[in-house]
Amino acid sequence: KRQRFVDKNGRCNVQHGNLGGETSRYLSDLFTTLVDLKWRWNLFIFILTYTVAWLFMASMWWVIAYMRGDLNKAHDDSYTPCVANVYNFPSAFLFFIETEATIGYGHRYITERCPEGIVLFLFQSLLGSVVDAFLIGCMFIKMSQPKKRAETLMFSRAAVVSQRDGKLCLMFRVGNLRNSHMVSAQIRCKLIKSRQTPEGEFLPLDQCELDVGFGTGADQLFLVSPLTICHEIDSRSPFFCLSKRSLRSEQFEIVVILEGIVETTGMTCQARTSYTEDEVLWGHRFLPVISLEDGFFRVDYSQFHDTFEVPTPPYSVKEQGE
Repeated sequence: KRQRFVDKNGRCNVQHGNLGGETSRYLSDLFTTLVDLKWRWNLFIFILTYTVAWLFMASMWWVIAYMRGDLNKAHDDSYTPCVANVYNFPSAFLFFIETEATIGYGHRYITERCPEGIVLFLFQSLLGSVVDAFLIGCMFIKMSQPKKRAETLMFSRAAVVSQRDGKLCLMFRVGNLRNSHMVSAQIRCKLIKSRQTPEGEFLPLDQCELDVGFGTGADQLFLVSPLTICHEIDSRSPFFCLSKRSLRSEQFEIVVILEGIVETTGMTCQARTSYTEDEVLWGHRFLPVISLEDGFFRVDYSQFHDTFEVPTPPYSVKEQGE
């Protein structure tokens, strides 16, 4: 199986290992670390933190009632306890939940003859606010991340090489399945290929930029309908010496990065994919997917990935120039 740097779904196949003492850096940015965790770990930490905090605070209320002897005199009407109607640990736990969630049933309440209870009540309010702000904020950021918006951004399964306006071009297609637009959409391409420098240094994953219209503004997309992104192969292109015959022996990967602002949320979204050398079709062109209907344009996504052969010289741009 061809080892990819970036999968077709945009996941990067890079794992960090042997961090040593550098793992402490994750704890210094704990909030981002929690947001980056998988959902199952987020839910586990969310439930565990609240459970431990609730049991700890309920135990503190029970300890105060036990130290003052309120548990033995709970049914004495002439005695004023720290917290009324707290008989055991379950009742102390219910009082804490009523206070923390501001439910206030009125059956259990703190009295003024308990200074240690007032101090614990203030501490509980501060601790609860901190825990709620941290965990609920983490879950809100986790749910509002625009990663799923990238699921409705499509890339063609293959890239093609053919002539356009008399010039040999590398092309692929992008599309947006939603009616909501991607504001300020911009596309970039990276060529991942191993090479050896004149000094003998081997670079296994050397990154090279592919020009998809940076100088002309063609990389700024109005992604309302499917667009064909074009990279002109000229003397400045890394594919200057690429021909149909040499394509069979080459080994490279083209990483495509599409970024934009989600119109409905205003958050930045990024979608990625990649094309290996066996996914580049020489002498092909994409089928048209847009047709004019009665008062609107219709996009047929059933032909989004389809291509057809066109006459294309099998020579590289360098060979054609010679």
